[in-house]
Amino acid sequence: MADDPFHLFALNDSQVFGAQVCHWLGIQRSAHEERRFEDGECKLRSLVSVRDQDVFVLHSLYGEPHQSCHDKLCRLLFFIGALKDAGAARVNAVVPYLAYARKDSKTKPRDPVTTRYIASLFEAVGTDALLTMDVHNLAACQNAFRIRFEHLQARHLLVAYLKPLITGRAVVVVSPDVGGVKRAEQFRQDLSLALGEPIDSALIEKYRSGDVLSGEKLAGDVQGKLALIVDDLISTGRTLLHAARICRAHGAAGVMAAATHGLFCGDIKAFLFDAALERIVVTDTVAVPPMLTGAAQDKLAVVSSSRLFAEAIKRLHTGGSIVALMAN
Repeated sequence: MADDPFHLFALNDSQVFGAQVCHWLGIQRSAHEERRFEDGECKLRSLVSVRDQDVFVLHSLYGEPHQSCHDKLCRLLFFIGALKDAGAARVNAVVPYLAYARKDSKTKPRDPVTTRYIASLFEAVGTDALLTMDVHNLAACQNAFRIRFEHLQARHLLVAYLKPLITGRAVVVVSPDVGGVKRAEQFRQDLSLALGEPIDSALIEKYRSGDVLSGEKLAGDVQGKLALIVDDLISTGRTLLHAARICRAHGAAGVMAAATHGLFCGDIKAFLFDAALERIVVTDTVAVPPMLTGAAQDKLAVVSSSRLFAEAIKRLHTGGSIVALMAN
């Protein structure tokens, strides 16, 4: 790779994750400048020449108290545009968590299709490819993006972490709602293969009206088993807690939750320390809030995805197959 160099930038709020990715790639982060003006506007520029180079920009688009997902999105888009203006041959956005991927269809009159608008913004600034992980609806994103859209999956990482914890226990993989059935089934198949034994599945009934969750039915048998609830993200935790309590009410011997993105919004401590859940596993696509480190370390596990992203970046740069990477 030294004979075929490329640049990898990590914007300010993603520099910890970026440093880990660079470690696996054996390279140094490329230098850049970010300035914030008094009125809230920002300026970003590369401090190295990118002319005729392959460039990767890493930035995870989750909101934080000091910077919203909108601010992060604007910074990423502006920087991509600046790199294209500076003569970069190709600019690839590496976005571990892609904001606005949940609103991908019209469910009410005059609803926006925000995923399509986000795709248009990336295209407008000249993005050549986007690499992300476990979007809410993969088919919708693939249809929305007209640039190259590469998608990683975290379930292999989560299965590898969970395997020693659940070996020897009767397990059932649970989808917390109808929309997550396919995701849960893929996870069940991988977990069954890893454990070398069949695993059952179950489905929770869930209805949402505004901020109110309802539905008490469960399809499947969790009696005396460890219920493993699988989802793409944890926001407030209400969906997972709703599912966990239903599993407990139906006789589950224990309940764990696994999700790719841990956004942890709102009163997340009440969710984390609820007795219905014995363990929660997420990846590091979203940085865990400082208030949760230490206090929740016995219950909350964070699995690193940086090595997987590093390998995907390497393959994007050299022309390797992302599909083959996900098949390993």
